[in-house]
Amino acid sequence: MLLHQIPVGNMENFSYILVDEETKQAAVVDPGFEHEKILNKAKEQNLKITKILLTHTHFDHITDLGKLMEKTKAKVYVHKDESLTVPHENIKDNDIITLGKIKIKVLHTPGHSAGGVCFLIDNKLFTGDTLFVNSIGRTDLPESDEKQMFQSLKKLSKLPDNIEVYPGHDYGNKKSSTICEEKKENPFMKFG
Repeated sequence: MLLHQIPVGNMENFSYILVDEETKQAAVVDPGFEHEKILNKAKEQNLKITKILLTHTHFDHITDLGKLMEKTKAKVYVHKDESLTVPHENIKDNDIITLGKIKIKVLHTPGHSAGGVCFLIDNKLFTGDTLFVNSIGRTDLPESDEKQMFQSLKKLSKLPDNIEVYPGHDYGNKKSSTICEEKKENPFMKFG
């Protein structure tokens, strides 16, 4: 799988393009802003965007969703506990989404939002606003839940140490991390 991490917008968001190299099919994770940047990268690489994967539906992760849907006709995937008015496919914990020959596993990680998810592909984890580099998503929002976030972080801490973490925002001292590094350096990933 090829991966493109794309900084978008003025809220330090990351969107991602995931690519099945054999079929050139691509999935976009969290098209928050600047859909043109995403489309240009796909065009450069001769990719066909067939899927849009949402870690959650806060505005900074879906602002350009409609524009990207219109340009690509891609199918949208979002957890059933999230609110979304455009046509989409509901997903739940442990579902598998197929992109060409790639298997994308859904991990329900509520806390920042009720339907927050992470997407796991081999040793790469796309965490949205559940887990950042050395931090986590807010739990003081109306639909957030601190106890659920604690359980979600415990769930992620049980993944293999070599899993690479790709967050929804560039809030850390680097653009990605690993589960091992987060367990050592992230104060929210210490479970004594």
